[in-house]
Amino acid sequence: MTEYVRDGAEIYRRSFATIRAEADLGGLPADVERVAVRMIHACGMVDLVADLAYSPDVVAKARAALLAGAPILCDATMIASGVTRKRLPADNEVLCTLTDPRVPALAAELGTTRSAAALELWGDRLADAVVAIGNAPTALFRLLELLDAGAPRPAGILGLPVGFVGAVESKVALAEHTAGVPYLVVHGRRGGSAMAVAAVNAIASEAE
Repeated sequence: MTEYVRDGAEIYRRSFATIRAEADLGGLPADVERVAVRMIHACGMVDLVADLAYSPDVVAKARAALLAGAPILCDATMIASGVTRKRLPADNEVLCTLTDPRVPALAAELGTTRSAAALELWGDRLADAVVAIGNAPTALFRLLELLDAGAPRPAGILGLPVGFVGAVESKVALAEHTAGVPYLVVHGRRGGSAMAVAAVNAIASEAE
């Protein structure tokens, strides 16, 4: 039989030691570094840092919002399910409206995807919220459209949609958006729910 490490604590220790040894973390602020390490742990890609872009205050602003009881708004149920509730500092609401029965009709009316239409149901919860988008570029584009139309500003946007159509462009649009909402993105096609969950959980842990 193949020999392998069976001790969970040792696996954890070695994993994070490997990340810190192999990833180029030197240029990151300390709080962003902690989030980046967790994201790398979730995807196994130590070169992720090269594509990371962020507002210098995004982690601090998102952390402060969670401490103040802000909700976490997600574009995918996988993100909402992956948030570790015991890490949340204020029993924060974790909301994904994608499965709301009103969404299909909204998507048809707006001529867009269900992921984008689901954001119409966030309403006033968007004010000072932490937004985690890890699946649909259309959701990120729609969020920026809502902000342009005067929607309440979230405390921070984790823009990590994955894919081959719109993912690259939506993250550039967030990074260049004039609303000035603190953001974190991984430029390029990479992203996904696992990365978004890792970022949320890292920020929530630091908020304790």
